[in-house]
Amino acid sequence: MKKLLVLTDFSAIATHAAEYAYTMAKHMNADIILCNAVIVAADIPRAGLAAWPLEERDTFVQNSDEEIKLLKIHLEKYDHTGNYKPAVTFVNDPGTLTNVLNDMLKESPIDLVVMGAHGGDGNNIFLLDDHCMNMIKNIHKPLLLIPPTANFSPFKKIAFATDFKNPDDDLPFIYMLIVLAKQLNAEILLTHIHDEKYQSPAFEHWIKNFLVELADTANYPHIYYKMVKSRNTESGLDWVSEHGEVDLLAMVHRQHGFLDNLLHGSDTKKMAGQLTIPLLVFQD
Repeated sequence: MKKLLVLTDFSAIATHAAEYAYTMAKHMNADIILCNAVIVAADIPRAGLAAWPLEERDTFVQNSDEEIKLLKIHLEKYDHTGNYKPAVTFVNDPGTLTNVLNDMLKESPIDLVVMGAHGGDGNNIFLLDDHCMNMIKNIHKPLLLIPPTANFSPFKKIAFATDFKNPDDDLPFIYMLIVLAKQLNAEILLTHIHDEKYQSPAFEHWIKNFLVELADTANYPHIYYKMVKSRNTESGLDWVSEHGEVDLLAMVHRQHGFLDNLLHGSDTKKMAGQLTIPLLVFQD
């Protein structure tokens, strides 16, 4: 991974995520692209029929351009330790976040998208704001959500949470995660959320062979397995993030059907609202 796209709306949460991404990029020898979507009221359907005067629209875009340049300067002065200094560029275009992001992904070889994890209303820990929800549902690149309380330290352990119901479907994402783990010199903990206390002898035999084959194929021996007993997936994920001594939680977002998503949302979407550590989301 050589290029990180960092989404910003110039809020404190977004700036914190940009600082996190910059420090992470230093450890990965990667570069940063800051991205802001300039939302102009006249460009949004349902904003009414009145159009902004052209001068006001241009002023709005210009002010946003100045903000992102200041963020670029801030990051370049943020931390001078270490040998590598990430190059910081930026994109500041009018349009919706989805449209601006899609245009960026077509034009540039982006490896990872980073954004701050805006939480819910304080009463429901599983709610996210629309930006995070839209990104989780629609983005087709790995998405790293940074909670406001997360401070970067060199990664030692990354947990890939799964129920192991479809391990072959998980494999492509595990290999993608191995690429990141190699750059950060981190262990990968394949974390099995399971509702039984013990595994069957057949599964134990299978998982041992699975780990050996995975480590050999990827040429990366630092891959381990851990079972977390939990009747509830959300509780299991909460335990991993709070007590698993991991620096990053990775999951695959899968669609379970329209009605289920409408009523309950996916586990990944629910988890993002209560994170204390960064969440890396792969889109299935």
